[in-house]
Amino acid sequence: MIQPGRHSLNRIAVIGRGTAGSLAAASVTHQLADGEYELHHIYDSRIPVIGVGEGSWPSLVQELAQLTNLPHEKIQRQIKGTRKYGVAFEGWGQRNRKFIHYFTPQQVSYAYHLAADLLAELLHESANATHIDAKVLNIAKVDGSARIDFEGRESESYDLVFDARGFPKELTSEQNINISFIPTNTAVIRRCPASMQTEDGLVLQHTYTRAVARPHGWVFVIPLTAHTSYGYIFNREVSDLEAVEADFDKLLETDEVPEFEQRAVIQFPNFVHRQLFDGVVARIGNAAAFMEPLEATAIVSAQLQIGMVLHIRLNRALEHIDRDATVVNRFLVNTILRYGLFVGWHYSCGSTYKSEFWDFARKHVWPKHRTVADPKQVDCNALTKFDEMLNLLKSPVIDKADWHKMCAVPLTSYAQISQGLGC
Repeated sequence: MIQPGRHSLNRIAVIGRGTAGSLAAASVTHQLADGEYELHHIYDSRIPVIGVGEGSWPSLVQELAQLTNLPHEKIQRQIKGTRKYGVAFEGWGQRNRKFIHYFTPQQVSYAYHLAADLLAELLHESANATHIDAKVLNIAKVDGSARIDFEGRESESYDLVFDARGFPKELTSEQNINISFIPTNTAVIRRCPASMQTEDGLVLQHTYTRAVARPHGWVFVIPLTAHTSYGYIFNREVSDLEAVEADFDKLLETDEVPEFEQRAVIQFPNFVHRQLFDGVVARIGNAAAFMEPLEATAIVSAQLQIGMVLHIRLNRALEHIDRDATVVNRFLVNTILRYGLFVGWHYSCGSTYKSEFWDFARKHVWPKHRTVADPKQVDCNALTKFDEMLNLLKSPVIDKADWHKMCAVPLTSYAQISQGLGC
């Protein structure tokens, strides 16, 4: 295949060794398999990687097989994974019943529940990179390349840099869109005993991420073969940590979980950076955007960011990069905002709990979405497309031509959530 941009990618750097950085390094190795390039995987070993349990989307199953050249069963064993067929909601909406948001085709398409640290290890084995253990001080675009300044070593220049260093130190309205219509900002992570029975280390039955509504927010429950990951997602301005911990204890008691390991209390922003890609530097993962993990949007967003950047740099001549970068950037921001609108919409019908948090989420936070995602403010049509999806659901009959429409996720997902919540 002719790749007009291939000659302009001789030195590439990936900064960060979490999920997004590891995916980027493995993807570069896979896409530029001829070896005529230099890849530096840069990270500071003093920064710990928190090995939480994570959910994903079906696209990751095939991509991991391509990146690692391993059979699905071996991949699943190595990441201590189970097969996720959707999200099981408990206590959400106004119908006071459980419902499942299935992947499509229902009960056929599946993703992985996985251990994030083990996924990074698996991907490291598939990346042909020189590892540099150093602290990055600054990344600057200089004359069509990117210069990385380090602490304690000489600066280096690269043709392309993937920046996966995690959340920005500060968010400003000039650089970031604050997705303030999502009402949570903190997670308490606990590791509990495994609940899955394995055969030769492999779980083949259907599993689901549980999303359990609670008075102060909601709890994810992710079943892995080594342990079960629980995370209480809440708003620290509405609920104090002590109250959240006490309610967390009650849930584990109800689930008959005898013990747990407290892993972390993580504060997070819900945001998307206004410039994810400038032609040379690509922000990916939590450096690019984040929203609470209700629909497992983090990994699939990183896959999209990495895939688009590599595709455009390989298949377009370098003289077009400034114009191309603008188009790619707008598409990525648009898509992530659509994810955000889909996630925030889950709160629009409240839950079984008539608590301060749920009143805050439904009445005060979700209504902000029209102002935050106003096309004039964000330079994209995410809100317009989101409104179109909701209007389709109101139709007595949806025309066949509209069955495959998407707004970040397919119409089938909107229909399932709408029915489940009672919207």
